[in-house]
Amino acid sequence: MEREHVLVALVEDEPGVMQRISGMFTRRHFNIDTISVGHTEKEGISRMTITFWGDDKKAEQIIKQLNRIIEVIKVMKMDRDSIQRELALIKLNTSDAAVRREIIEYTNIFRAKIVDVGKDSMIVEVTGDPDKVDAFVKLVTPFGIKELAVAGMTAMNRGSKPQGNGK
Repeated sequence: MEREHVLVALVEDEPGVMQRISGMFTRRHFNIDTISVGHTEKEGISRMTITFWGDDKKAEQIIKQLNRIIEVIKVMKMDRDSIQRELALIKLNTSDAAVRREIIEYTNIFRAKIVDVGKDSMIVEVTGDPDKVDAFVKLVTPFGIKELAVAGMTAMNRGSKPQGNGK
């Protein structure tokens, strides 16, 4: 049965690593839904979070292929109860004072942040699990979204669970 999979790969922080990993997906006709990369607590090591849809067999195949890439240090499959977060920046049309008030109310309810206010627009930052981000975007869509940027997912296993299969 197909479902969303979330993988985290610790990789050497070198030029071309993300291209090699995304190329591996492309060559095998796998589609990446989201990918995010950032530094870790260890210098020279980056953390790459990749989401994709497929069955468990496909996920295991991808993990094996990722482990063959020289710059990949460790690959971890995130549990369903792992902490998963997305970030969205939404520029909304706010030419009407009543609309501004309503957006401010929704922002408070979702624990989002207003990060910019202009004469006829407002930028809201919402962070949370993908369902929360999607719900907020759907809620404010009728106001008129001028721009939308959703960052790829970042994930981490809870507590002291083993951190996957290393090389």
